[in-house]
Amino acid sequence: MFTIEHDFDATVITLVDEPGPHLQEDVTIQAFEDCVTIEQLDPRQDEVQKITLSLSQLRDLAAALDLPEGVYQLRRAPQG
Repeated sequence: MFTIEHDFDATVITLVDEPGPHLQEDVTIQAFEDCVTIEQLDPRQDEVQKITLSLSQLRDLAAALDLPEGVYQLRRAPQG
């Protein structure tokens, strides 16, 4: 399950883990104009862990989800 909210400067997506044997904490993704942050509570340390991705890193991650093992470099299609 997930929620989507539009704030003033970001789109916020919250991923809620479905009940199961290895339930994880919610993940919050905030998409800003120039980066994306991913946050999740670490219950062992009782603090939120935060990762910031550039838009280039986010594009690479999206592409990597559908590719087999290997090394890749995305290139823009030529204009024209």
